[in-house]
Amino acid sequence: MCFAVYLSLLLVFSYHQQVTSGSHVLRNQHGVGLSKNTTLPMMFQNNNDECDLVMNLSAADRCAFVKNTPDCNMEDGFINYLQVAFCLLPPNLTPLTITLCIIWLIFLFIILGLAASKFFCPNLSAISTSLHLTHNVAGVTFLALGNGAPDVFSAMAAFSHPHTAGLAVGALFGAGIFVTTVVAGSVALVKPFAVASRPFLRDVIFYMAAVFWTFLMLYRGTTTLGETLAEFHSSDSSDDEVPCLTGGTVQQEYESEYRPLLPYSESTIKILLSSLNPVDNRKWRRKSWSWRVLKVLKTPLEVLLLLCIPVVDPDKEDRNWRRPLNCLHLITAPLVCVLTFQSGIYGDYMIQGQFPLWLLIFLLGLFLSAIVFCTTTNECPPKYHPLFSLLGFVVSAVLISAAASEVVSLLHMLGVVLSLSNTVLGLTLLAWGNSIGDSFSDITIARQGYPRMAISACFGGIIFNMLFGVGLGCLLQMVQTHSYVQFEAEGLLTWILAASLGLSLVLSFVIVPLCRFHLGRAYGIFLIVFYAIFLIIALLTEFGKIHIV
Repeated sequence: MCFAVYLSLLLVFSYHQQVTSGSHVLRNQHGVGLSKNTTLPMMFQNNNDECDLVMNLSAADRCAFVKNTPDCNMEDGFINYLQVAFCLLPPNLTPLTITLCIIWLIFLFIILGLAASKFFCPNLSAISTSLHLTHNVAGVTFLALGNGAPDVFSAMAAFSHPHTAGLAVGALFGAGIFVTTVVAGSVALVKPFAVASRPFLRDVIFYMAAVFWTFLMLYRGTTTLGETLAEFHSSDSSDDEVPCLTGGTVQQEYESEYRPLLPYSESTIKILLSSLNPVDNRKWRRKSWSWRVLKVLKTPLEVLLLLCIPVVDPDKEDRNWRRPLNCLHLITAPLVCVLTFQSGIYGDYMIQGQFPLWLLIFLLGLFLSAIVFCTTTNECPPKYHPLFSLLGFVVSAVLISAAASEVVSLLHMLGVVLSLSNTVLGLTLLAWGNSIGDSFSDITIARQGYPRMAISACFGGIIFNMLFGVGLGCLLQMVQTHSYVQFEAEGLLTWILAASLGLSLVLSFVIVPLCRFHLGRAYGIFLIVFYAIFLIIALLTEFGKIHIV
């Protein structure tokens, strides 16, 4: 929370400096404009965004400009944040509006993290268990998708609009350099260790290939359908196999310790209320006060998600079967999908212009819920209970996509108000927000004595995120526009970002073998210093201190 307060003050100060000085530096205007011919390819560029000109106007004229300019109408979100910034409150209270938007941005990141870790990943694990997939196949498919869900969905949301594609490029490259330098360096500082040579070289080589391929697409300025369907293959090494820290056996033994001696049956109301309580009293007593404060802030969001998303846990004896709550999910889950899919465009849809779609979904869900409730018991899950994991997967994916769209729209507003490019917002705020959870997880795993697992997670996740983030984003845009996709780099900053990521990987590829694959504290300090230098150069480039003569 201290970081959030500091960030809010910094952005407000930046806005105040911009307003008082009355100066506004326009971005480079070297991009090619959109053609009137609809058969020509979509140009992914931010340079011709007319909405950037709003800061050149007087404060009194900005609201009307935002309402009447097509580029300021963001369709991929529930809220038009530009109208919030310029029309909701008087112009002298714009810093307050920015501060409130920053707080809302933090909550969106929390929603992304909760939906991915508490609902999306467990349901993916349940699906892989039901399909009897091996750990290798499940790890490179379902687990990778679950861990990278916020990054992949954010990239897909950013690629959906030509003026926010720079956010996707900045976020994917920015998260890559952040994870491979700061997170990997922190792992080496916390627990110096000897990395497994073959898996490390394999991951670095694959990631360099993915970075080079993306760089090549940016350099050529175009991509085709065949390039977006590149298939990523990986294999686990026995050197990386470690015992699971939170496996089902440990959890079952822990729960059996608190199991009552005599069997008893809870009432339906009590089961419902206990199912909606995300706080574990035993864990609450063991945790620190900072964890408790964060848990209090997240509890309302967790309760809302528990009401909407079913979770199947194969490690539990009853597979997390909660009869009243699961029956309620048959009503709430489809409604949430209809009301949030593609920013709620189907919320007002009328069947044949007479019957609302959401009401039909509600009635069907009510009918199914009544059937399930009358044909099941509280104690024994039905045979079709694994199907609830598929429902939970779909609903959590829709919610993650909706939250990612809101994040992209909100960051686009901050870029317009603060005169910052989408690339710098992507490599800072979006990259940090999507990577902070994985960072703490990797460092915690290293502290527990598994640094090899942590370093493998650093590279494996970002490879998947880059390939699928760019691939799926471009593929969806091709389907929507029926044309191939062209990229337009946002000036020098994009090339600095790509070159820095490539340089960090090349240095790791050279230095680690020279150190006999031992990652010590000196190497960790080097990586963190490298990221600090890169960030300084990127910010100096953004503010025009470094430029091409």
